[in-house]
Amino acid sequence: MTEQSIPSESHDADVSPEIITDLRRLVDDAGITTDRRLIERILATGLGLGLDGTGRLDLKIASTALEEMRSAFRLFARYRGLPKVTVFGSARTKEDDELYRITSNVSAALARNGWLVVTGAGPGIMRAAAEGAGPEHSIGISIRLPFEQPNAVLDHDVNLVTMKYFFTRKLMLVKESHGFVCVPGGFGTLDELFELLTLQQTGKSVPVPIVLLDRPGGTFWAGLKRFADEQLVPSGVISPGDLDRVLITDSEDAAAAEITGFWRNYDSLRWVGDRLVLRLKNTPSDEEIAGLNERFADLAGSHGIRRTEPLRAEVHDGDELELPRLVLHLDAHHVGRLHELIRAINELPSAPAR
Repeated sequence: MTEQSIPSESHDADVSPEIITDLRRLVDDAGITTDRRLIERILATGLGLGLDGTGRLDLKIASTALEEMRSAFRLFARYRGLPKVTVFGSARTKEDDELYRITSNVSAALARNGWLVVTGAGPGIMRAAAEGAGPEHSIGISIRLPFEQPNAVLDHDVNLVTMKYFFTRKLMLVKESHGFVCVPGGFGTLDELFELLTLQQTGKSVPVPIVLLDRPGGTFWAGLKRFADEQLVPSGVISPGDLDRVLITDSEDAAAAEITGFWRNYDSLRWVGDRLVLRLKNTPSDEEIAGLNERFADLAGSHGIRRTEPLRAEVHDGDELELPRLVLHLDAHHVGRLHELIRAINELPSAPAR
C-alpha cells in the first residue's frame, strides 16, 4: 500500500487522488495523529456515499448511526479497562416480581466484585439491574420509544446514552461486555439472546459467559432448552452442544459465580494466522497440558495444545506480552467448544484460587 492510497477495504477507489490528498490535509489540520488511516477511510466512505447518489433516507441512517456510535464510544471510554456485564430482560417486569429482586441481587454482587452493569436503561429488569449495581457501577444504552423513558437511576450527563436505532444500541450492549445475564422476557430479550448465541456459535465473538437466570423453580429457560433438544437439534439446524456454553440456573450465587469464574485463569485470546493463542493468568504445568491434550484431542488437531512465548505478531503489537499463553491449531468446525476448553483451563490446579 502506497502512502497515497486509502486502504482497499474502504471500496472507494472512485475517490480521486486529489481528493485523497485533501482528506489527508484535513486530518492534519484537525490534529489527528492516531489511527489516521482509519479516519481517512471513514471520510472516504462518506464521500463515496455521495458519489454513489445514495438516497436521502439512507444517508440519514448512515449519519445518525455514526453519530450514535461516537456518543456511545465516548461514554464507554470513561470505563476502559473495567469488566462489564450486560443484563437483558423485560421492561414489563414489576418491582414486586421475584425476578426483579433476583436481578437486583445478582447485579449488586457483581458490582461488589468490581464489575460495571450495562443495561438498556429502561424500566423493569433494566431498572432492577441498575438499582442493584448502583449508579456508580451502571451504564445505560437507552432507545427512543414513545412509551418508554430511561429509568431515574441513570444520568444522561454521566452514564447514559440514548439511541434511535436498535441495531446501534444492540452493538453497544454486546461489544464491550465480558459476560451476559438474561432474565425471562419477550421478543426483545429473546432477540438479544439469539444474537449472542449466533455470535458465539459462528465464532464472530470471543467466548464469554452467558447466564440464563430464572426465578426459583422457574421453567422459562428450561422450556427453551427443551425446544432446542426436541426440535432444533433433531432437525439439524443447530449442533447438540450449542447450548452447552450457556448456564441455565435459578441461583443468584451460581449466576454471579459463572460470570466472574469464567475469567478465573483465562484472560483473552488472539488469532495469528491459523493459530489460536490463549492468554492466561497462571502457567499450566506439563502434566496439566498433557491432560488438556488428551481431553481435547479432537479440538487441537495433530499439533496439540502447547505452551508458547508471545508470537511475532503479538510482540509487534505489544499485546499482553507479560501473560503466559497456550497455542493450538484450532479446527474451525469446533470453535463452539472453546467454552469447554476455557472452563477446563479455569479448573486446573495451577489456576488462581477462587
